[in-house]
Amino acid sequence: MAEAGTGFLEQLKSCIVWSWTYLWTLWFFIMLFLVYILRVPLKINDNLTTVSMFLNTLTPKFYVALTGTSSLISGLILVSTRYINITLQIDFVTQNGISDFIQINSCLFFSLNLHYCKCKVWRNPLNLFRGAEYNRYTWVTGREPLTYYDMNLSAQDHQTFFTCDTDHLRPADAIMQKAWRERNPQARISAAHEALELNECATAYILLAEEEATTIVEAEKLFKQALKAGEGCYRRSQQLQHHGAQYEAQHRRDTNVLVYIKRRLAMCARKLGRTREAVKMMRDLMKEFPLLSMFNIHENLLEALLELQAYADVQAVLAKYDDISLPKSATICYTAALLKARAVSDKFSPEAASRRGLSTAEMNAVEAIHRAVEFNPHVPKYLLEMKSLILPPEHILKRGDSEAIAYAFFHLQHWKRVEGALNLLHCTWEGTFRMIPYPLEKGHLFYPYPICTETADRELLPSFHEVSVYPKKELPFFILFTAGLCSFTAMLALLTHQFPELMGVFAKAFLSTLFAPLNFVMEKVESILPSSLWHQLTRI
Repeated sequence: MAEAGTGFLEQLKSCIVWSWTYLWTLWFFIMLFLVYILRVPLKINDNLTTVSMFLNTLTPKFYVALTGTSSLISGLILVSTRYINITLQIDFVTQNGISDFIQINSCLFFSLNLHYCKCKVWRNPLNLFRGAEYNRYTWVTGREPLTYYDMNLSAQDHQTFFTCDTDHLRPADAIMQKAWRERNPQARISAAHEALELNECATAYILLAEEEATTIVEAEKLFKQALKAGEGCYRRSQQLQHHGAQYEAQHRRDTNVLVYIKRRLAMCARKLGRTREAVKMMRDLMKEFPLLSMFNIHENLLEALLELQAYADVQAVLAKYDDISLPKSATICYTAALLKARAVSDKFSPEAASRRGLSTAEMNAVEAIHRAVEFNPHVPKYLLEMKSLILPPEHILKRGDSEAIAYAFFHLQHWKRVEGALNLLHCTWEGTFRMIPYPLEKGHLFYPYPICTETADRELLPSFHEVSVYPKKELPFFILFTAGLCSFTAMLALLTHQFPELMGVFAKAFLSTLFAPLNFVMEKVESILPSSLWHQLTRI
């Protein structure tokens, strides 16, 4: 593969050298033509008159032929340059055969990812606490980190998870059912306190822990009270779940409440530095409720395990959830890339890799990075600190900027902890876009990049944040220069054909201005050098 990549580069170099040789040869003949016209013993002014007369006597056929020839040459250069940039322009990774390796396997991956993913908004599994984190940010900066659209989605989630049709039979639950619909935060908090005066209501404690508690410690205390109340409701509804549809709906609601409380308690333990305790709580929760994948608890577990640097446990979790049949996420893809990069990043060097080629482990790491970048191309800019981070929203759009922010906010420290991982990411992530020339129409390892992500992210992210869009390929300067030169030549030919006299005057004035410094230098040289020597030089 390395030999093939080297031969490929040699063809590229020869093509570039041939193109520049052709251009310089063309320029040399043009200069010879000008020297022939402006040859001595004629003076410069006489030469300008000769040139203007020559231009005035040209027929329209000449300009048509000139335009056609220049357009043909420009078109050939444009096509060849575009071919070089798309097909032959490869980084040191693809020089060593990684693109061939990926293309061989892409048919399998792409055929198993034929389902098209619409812009569905997901609950952020690592969402922050409103009272203890989002509100504190507002108090310090005066900015609102959450949008109305994001908070409205959260209100809908709360109504779905924490309410059921039988809530009107219990006064406290009936109050909370109305509280989740309230837009005013103070009205929601007041309703929660009112519900607690009637009964030990788990959902009331949840609301107070989320919105009224100003520290994580306070939130944890309220969630522990909610856990005590929620476990009692869960046990009672579990015994009656088969007695009818209403009891089954109530049991499903109580299950959601209990899972939510335990997950938030684990997150509190993680934020307070009790990471091992948090890992144990998450593992127990996943064993107790294995079918409730809607909360994506495994992503919380992955982040906690990375904090403990338990990379073998992280790999075990990925082996279970990084399956082709399961939905992907930035956490899954980039964590897999981090683990593979960890094996080679400490000794990785772009210069050494370009000389000796990539090893098998390095190829696997680069392939994993390309896979992750294709899934979400916005993450590398945050990991490499090319773009500033903000607080993640409560909802994310997979493959969008909101998901990239949510991932980088919690996982940037884990990438920094692995020596050389960010360097390897910096050297390889842009190579992904060369493998996907039209990402909105055809993907490589995943389905095509959704068009609607930018619009949805603008609704989820605050207005002071500049939303990241899919990186667009910029045309090389040589292509733009060639296109401009072709257009300029065609315009000059058309103007000269329509207004020959005016263009002749313009050409004479332009050439007079252009050759004025040369005329001045020639006169100085004639006055300094002996006439015989100057005559011999001009003859040569």
